[in-house]
Amino acid sequence: MPTTEHVIKQFNDAFQTRSPQLLDDIVGAECVMESIGPAPDGIRYEGYDACVTFWRELAEDPDVSFDLEDVVVRDDRAIIRWRLRTPGDEVRGVNVMHVEDGRIVEALGYAKRP
Repeated sequence: MPTTEHVIKQFNDAFQTRSPQLLDDIVGAECVMESIGPAPDGIRYEGYDACVTFWRELAEDPDVSFDLEDVVVRDDRAIIRWRLRTPGDEVRGVNVMHVEDGRIVEALGYAKRP
């Protein structure tokens, strides 16, 4: 079974290398993800298909880029600090991740916005 560190690295690699297929085997069937927008609570996505579809579209978008600022993994949790760049916009944020049995089961996104 993949470690939390391996799962989070593969998750980040999907966005860094524009390889959305890397997401296919690391997302849990009951995954819950909350996006950073719209404020104040974002959108909640539930289930494998909803989460993977959202992340695939983000990873494939040629106008979106993520710079990793820091990644901390401890046991079954991870914190990913990032900077998102799109044409005319830049946002700093963090994802709080939970991994069980080698799959992402929760991903909560928070962002700093002007």
